[in-house]
Amino acid sequence: MANINDRGLERELQFQASRSGGAGGQNVNKVNTKVELRFQVENSELLTEEEKALVQEKLGSRINSEGYLQVVCQTERSQLQNKELCVARFYELLRQALTRQKKRKATKPTRASVRRRLEGKKKQADKKASRGFRGDF
Repeated sequence: MANINDRGLERELQFQASRSGGAGGQNVNKVNTKVELRFQVENSELLTEEEKALVQEKLGSRINSEGYLQVVCQTERSQLQNKELCVARFYELLRQALTRQKKRKATKPTRASVRRRLEGKKKQADKKASRGFRGDF
């Protein structure tokens, strides 16, 4: 799989800016710094059908009813920084969704680790047993 950043997905991204809450003083009330990135997965020309299916399966909770994958950023005080942050998060999400997880190979614990575990259990049992009251019977 080619590097996802090299495909030119930027041309399929849509951005929308609005006013955000939080820190910023009076600036918050008059400047549109919150950025919302939208990417329509189903209509993408740069993703294969297999990749689209993977993205929809793994990022389904982030895709709205209209089929847009949404990423919202409003942590920074400038629109440009929020836009760059959105794009970085978008690529990270895509990278995670398109990375196949390795199959887990079942293994057994080593003989030495089993011995260490049992010795630890025996020590703990002896410690607790020595705490008990032993009267004259």
